[in-house]
Amino acid sequence: MAIPSSLVQSLQSVKGFNQETFEAVHASGEQVTSIRVNPAKLSSIDELEFPGDISFTKIPWSTTGYYLNTRPSFTADPLLHAGAYYVQEASSMFLEEVLRQTVDLSVELKVLDLCAAPGGKSTLIHSLLNDQSLLISNELIKTRVNILTENLSKWGTANVIVTNNDAASFKRLPGYFDVVVVDAPCSGSGLFRKDENAIKEWSDQNVVLCSQRQQRILEDVMPSLKPGGILIYSTCSYSEAEDEHIAAWLVNDLHMQSLQIKVPDSWQIVETISLLNNGYGYRFFPDRLKGEGFYVAAFKKNNEVGEEERGKKHDQKRAGKLTKLSPAALKSIARYLHNSNSYFYLLQNGELLALPFFLEKELPYIQSALYLKKAGISIGTLIRDELVPGHELAMSGQLAPNIIRVEVSKENALQYLRRQEITGQIPGTGWAIITHRSLPLGWVKLLQNRVNNYYPKEWRILNK
Repeated sequence: MAIPSSLVQSLQSVKGFNQETFEAVHASGEQVTSIRVNPAKLSSIDELEFPGDISFTKIPWSTTGYYLNTRPSFTADPLLHAGAYYVQEASSMFLEEVLRQTVDLSVELKVLDLCAAPGGKSTLIHSLLNDQSLLISNELIKTRVNILTENLSKWGTANVIVTNNDAASFKRLPGYFDVVVVDAPCSGSGLFRKDENAIKEWSDQNVVLCSQRQQRILEDVMPSLKPGGILIYSTCSYSEAEDEHIAAWLVNDLHMQSLQIKVPDSWQIVETISLLNNGYGYRFFPDRLKGEGFYVAAFKKNNEVGEEERGKKHDQKRAGKLTKLSPAALKSIARYLHNSNSYFYLLQNGELLALPFFLEKELPYIQSALYLKKAGISIGTLIRDELVPGHELAMSGQLAPNIIRVEVSKENALQYLRRQEITGQIPGTGWAIITHRSLPLGWVKLLQNRVNNYYPKEWRILNK
């Protein structure tokens, strides 16, 4: 693997860079596999069912992250489709440590994950927030919003809104967010080991273009961060122009306060300090630790005159007409949704959405500013006041306890996930949940002579 010589040359003065070991680890062909367990669905890594020769090692900066000694076939694991875990690069899981050290996660928060697809950081953030907090997970590129929505739906996210907007759109929510996470589009040099195409696409010119784009994104989204709020900025680039120089620009031009993160020496994460302003940043080099190239920095927004008042004016405008359901419809919903009285309901494009009550005043305000792709739980469709349950409800972790559950083997679970016929005698009639190792996979309709498979066509496993 030939690392661009101009990149190597540009890193000579960067703290922690060792050309010999850096080039050696890229030439080795070594691949690091890591996953993060969903604490809402699994209580222990031991509940997974990987082959016996696969072992786990804890990722030190993640409470639920693990290295795997070899990469299994994740697609052939029903528990991945059940949202029991997420396959995520280990270095990026350091976001958890940054959040824990800079944010009081015990209070109600409004958090924006601005560049969210495919969903690794959003699912991580969601697992750290309490039930009364709101996560807005945004993706600009329309072709990537669907995979973001799918991954969040599998994770089980009632208090999440997925949006499809550019950064400038968030100016319409001034001073709204307590935390903004920007995992910015970058030149991708930190992913050379995982993606050889990243090497072909890398150039000095692209680094410059990415740095300019990163500044535009940050400048556009900054008005939406409340005074005293926390900005977390990250890239998968080694280039100072996309890392330390952006940190310096945030402090010097946008008057942000750089925050230092306490990192044990044993983790081998390199703390860098911008020579211009003592802006702290944290670099991950693959020759020093088990993970890919990554950079992250945290900042606190200083108070701005007038911004709090603008937020209050928007609070006064929060109102909207929400869906009113008949008693018969509410009774039908209660048969499928646990604690159905804890939600309000909204019809959108034929789908019935269930959202926690604390979002009742927030949603119209957000909807007036942004394009919403997903909000709360899509629980299904109403036909003559009867709920036809939807897949997102099956994955939500909010199923009513009386629903019929059909536990199946791994082989039958894979048959179901391929949207093929379910074999064997299954007692009862009506809607039922297919489960594997007690985790829901989706709906079937039990009829007298057959079982209809309702796994989403667009999510089905295509390989044999």
